[in-house]
Amino acid sequence: MKLKNIILSLLVITALVNVSLAQDLISAAEAKKLVNNKSTVIVSTRNATDYAKVHIRNAVHVSIDDLASTTEPKGILKSPAELAKTLGEKGLDPTKKIVIYDSGSNKSSGRLYWILKYLGFNDVKVLNGHMQAWRAARGPVTNAATKASAVTFTPKINSKILVNKAYVKSKMSSAVILDVRDDTEWGEGHIQGAKHLEFKNVLTDGGKLKSKAELETVFNSAGITKDKEVILYCTTSVRAGVVFLALTSILEYPNVKVYDGAYNEWKLN
Repeated sequence: MKLKNIILSLLVITALVNVSLAQDLISAAEAKKLVNNKSTVIVSTRNATDYAKVHIRNAVHVSIDDLASTTEPKGILKSPAELAKTLGEKGLDPTKKIVIYDSGSNKSSGRLYWILKYLGFNDVKVLNGHMQAWRAARGPVTNAATKASAVTFTPKINSKILVNKAYVKSKMSSAVILDVRDDTEWGEGHIQGAKHLEFKNVLTDGGKLKSKAELETVFNSAGITKDKEVILYCTTSVRAGVVFLALTSILEYPNVKVYDGAYNEWKLN
């Protein structure tokens, strides 16, 4: 009996650990239970045309382009106050659970995930598999735009996960600077001393995040280990978001940052 109880306890502990490691991913089956939950805001980051055709029922639409500056270098975040205003108008509330999805690339959802973490949102989930998984689970959809109830909130900035050009320059000899662009972009130029790992390496062919074991292999093989500070960048930091999610939520790397200016800024004098 003692042995049986020990085995059961170990199974429970293992299950809890696995849940915590993927705490910011949510399955379509789990998300279906939240569609009509007033304490949850479901957010589509697909383009406006796709949203108008069909989206998850009760999902609001947020364009990540609306969160970025239009001045050079393009792609840098607007001020926290501007971000809070835009997101608040869409009903995003830091006191609620936020579930984000996109068309399956994980780019815009990953970007918004990181932005919300930067603004101090605690309960942020990304729908694993996005619309493909939602349809497979027969989740409810609609083409009727969701009317958001606007909220006002004051951001609680997590400055530890965003860095600028000066910071990157100061860490070039001590941190892992990771370029997550594709091979062609990398070959055309990159930050000196940076490592290269395209963001797609954290995803399965179906657009889901790879398992913990697979991700450990991916990053350890590239020499990107948990004991190091990791600074992610791409062209405008959009693709860096899903890699940030993989490292921080699934692998629990303690010191991961995103260079928001990214390569668009780095090339400027």
